Amino acid sequence: MSSLTASPSVFTGLVDNPWVRFAARRSGQFVISVWVLITASFLMIHLIPGDPVRAALGPTAPAALVAARRAELGLNDPIWVQYWHYLRGVFTGDLGTSVTSQLPVSQVIGQRLSATVELAVLAFLVAIALAVPLGVVMGVVTRGGRARRAELAFSGTSVVLGSIPEFLLGVGLVYVFGVSLGLLPVAGRSGAESYILPVLSLAIGPAAALARIMRVEMLSVLQADYVRTARAKRLPAPKIYLRHALPNALTAVITLGGLLLSALVAGTVLVETVFAWPGLGSTIVQSILAKDYPVVQGVVLVYGAGVLIINLAVDVALALLDPRSVIRES
Repeated sequence: MSSLTASPSVFTGLVDNPWVRFAARRSGQFVISVWVLITASFLMIHLIPGDPVRAALGPTAPAALVAARRAELGLNDPIWVQYWHYLRGVFTGDLGTSVTSQLPVSQVIGQRLSATVELAVLAFLVAIALAVPLGVVMGVVTRGGRARRAELAFSGTSVVLGSIPEFLLGVGLVYVFGVSLGLLPVAGRSGAESYILPVLSLAIGPAAALARIMRVEMLSVLQADYVRTARAKRLPAPKIYLRHALPNALTAVITLGGLLLSALVAGTVLVETVFAWPGLGSTIVQSILAKDYPVVQGVVLVYGAGVLIINLAVDVALALLDPRSVIRES
């Protein structure tokens, strides 16, 4: 009897728990976003003018072959039937069949996914490794209006580097280090050296932007009362900057870093094309040119899902770093 009377209070306690409400809210938003993404990727192939099978096989393909391919892909079914099959296929790993290679789209993506993930993750780690120390040092050096020349040089350089598109930076790196100096390979994915130029092409711009944000946050934190108290206690400078200031300055950097990681994933499309990198970016470009819409559809779905997962991970990381935000949000 006591267990029956206690259950409503347990349920009420779970509902009132800010972490439970946070998890439920974020999970609901993620599910809705995934559904919108799947629906948008499905509609993409139906909103393209013309017959995608005819466009992929070419204008000289026999009508019987086109009809057979349409039947094989299920394009003759009512649109709601196609949507149901596509929805079921997404959750079972069946993303359709490539029109040009006749291979399952999931197999085509699986062969190229690791190359794109490696490139994006390495570029993100390089950007963080460059931006955080540089931003901290510049924040310490230029606090209180000091080192004005260094501040102007840092701001000007970071703005210029952050405004150069990834593919244009990649072309410049290819010309300097590949064509002119002949120091690094400029195409393909073979050996550690082949990663250097594409990773730098993706990482330099985000590193410059993150370094500026890190410097501003560091300047703000260094003016806080707890930092003044730490200085009044004559604590060692490394302890003040690394233990007291740095963790509080990282919150904004993590937020922006998550957004930049999403941008890095999308930025791989053009960079992979510049460096002939065998990833999803070059695959989607080749598929668009070949009008292989099932592959385009699948790659767009994978890119979108990656961005959603990154955003969800950022929300969870920020909540763990600042639990007060979960309480305020609830």
